[in-house]
Amino acid sequence: MGSLALALVAVAFFVFGYRVYGGMLANRVGLSNENPTPAHEMYDGVDYVPAKAPVLLGHHFASIAGAGPILGPIIAAVFGWGPVYLWILLGAVFIGAVHDFTSLVASVRNRGKSIGEIVEGQLGPVGKALFLTFSWFTLVLVVAVFARIVATTFEKQPNVATASILFIVLAVFFGFAVYRRNLPLGPTTVVGVVLLFVAVFLGNAFPISLSAGWWLYILLAYVFVASVTPVWILLQPRDYLNSFLLYAILLGGLFGLMFAHPSLHLPVFGSFKTNLGTLFPILFVTVACGAISGFHSLVASGTTAKQLDKETDARPVGYGGMLIEGVLAVLALVAAASLSHGRYQELYQAGAFVTVFSEGVGKFLHALPLLGISEKGGSGFAGLAVSAFVLTSLDTATRLARFAFQEFFETGRVETSGTAVLAQNRFIGTAVTVVVAWFFLTSGTAHAIWPVFGSANQMLAALSLLAVTLWLRSKGVPSGVTFVPMLFMYTVTVSALVILIRMNVARHNFLLAGVGTLLLVVALVLAVESYFALRRYARVAWNGAQDREAN
Repeated sequence: MGSLALALVAVAFFVFGYRVYGGMLANRVGLSNENPTPAHEMYDGVDYVPAKAPVLLGHHFASIAGAGPILGPIIAAVFGWGPVYLWILLGAVFIGAVHDFTSLVASVRNRGKSIGEIVEGQLGPVGKALFLTFSWFTLVLVVAVFARIVATTFEKQPNVATASILFIVLAVFFGFAVYRRNLPLGPTTVVGVVLLFVAVFLGNAFPISLSAGWWLYILLAYVFVASVTPVWILLQPRDYLNSFLLYAILLGGLFGLMFAHPSLHLPVFGSFKTNLGTLFPILFVTVACGAISGFHSLVASGTTAKQLDKETDARPVGYGGMLIEGVLAVLALVAAASLSHGRYQELYQAGAFVTVFSEGVGKFLHALPLLGISEKGGSGFAGLAVSAFVLTSLDTATRLARFAFQEFFETGRVETSGTAVLAQNRFIGTAVTVVVAWFFLTSGTAHAIWPVFGSANQMLAALSLLAVTLWLRSKGVPSGVTFVPMLFMYTVTVSALVILIRMNVARHNFLLAGVGTLLLVVALVLAVESYFALRRYARVAWNGAQDREAN
């Protein structure tokens, strides 16, 4: 199968999945615009703000995309492009999109609360505390590592730093224009997108050169402000405009494939065992966001659910957003496979995975007729887009960590004045998150723990599917569509953690082994609690059926 055929088959499969499987899911959960969403019921002008579907899709897509769907398939391609391709297609349609969509719907039906709040409703305060602690810790790692990635990129590519700053300024003006001046979205978007590309040009003309250390402090200050600022000022408009960068990369890359017709130089199947580990379970953990990601459930139930204007918007935003990310993952895989085997290995060994994507997509953009895009120019534009996505995920993760921190102290027990302040004050939760992330950055712990993040992220997905399964059972809704994916992801994650723990004990890296053990214990405790909850629901359903027969 050629590179163009891979892309076209993927797009066709995702469209089919959206229409058929996504439509079935929407009917099963009973989406209805008669049900008011939290964005309207709990409007506060800060976090709960209704957004038009295209704007919300832009925010959601830009937030969940990040670098994951690009780096994951490129790294996993060492197993061969065949297994990676199949997992992206099947995983995105039947597991990842289901995970994102059901997490969003469950949150919308629970006043826009996070998955942790839903866990509390099913497993009690202990289950909630475990889940939120795990989620918060994972998000702090995201903030720390993504901040370092962005800071390093800004140091090495000062033009990207300038363009990113201009993006933020442009987003603020766009937000005021749409939400305060009530300017029409269509014409305002056209102007905003034009200015977006002007910012790219100005970034090349006036690069800002600072050290990575200075950029780290600036970025941490920025994410603090971004996390406490009303979403309509920065989050919604910035993510909406940034999403057009990603759309441009997707469309440009796909159309470029039609003219470039690059050959696939990587083998269909490489080896069952590589330097990453064995294909099962490591492949599924490595691809991560390209097929499913626990981080998506935190975005869906953290910021997106609080901005959903109508329930029917959940399908294009939640289910459709994941499928668009699947297209991006396929494009990244094709970009890697189109490089010569020697070049791929060279960049792979150097850890230059963004460069793999940039070089591949740069060739596709160069092949577009009439536009006159050079390979270097196309590669630079692709690199800039990746940096923009990472920056988007960075401040979204900070806001989500703040939500998890606040919800941890929102309990059913009698609150003290101290816990009430921690639950209600958004500045404290944000400050704690930023300070702990700074500690990881300055101590080097972020680099030591990062190898665990892939497993932690996928475990989060399994636990989110578990929470949604319990919620569906409690409502009497058939839950096989989430229960089966949950079992698969749980098996994958536990297997990966066991391998990771054994490997790091052998290497005397007891920090990684300890963190892996802690995550494994959390997963096992929540699984046991969920097992008893599922038995209770089965007993209630059986008793109900018996009563109906008796009557």
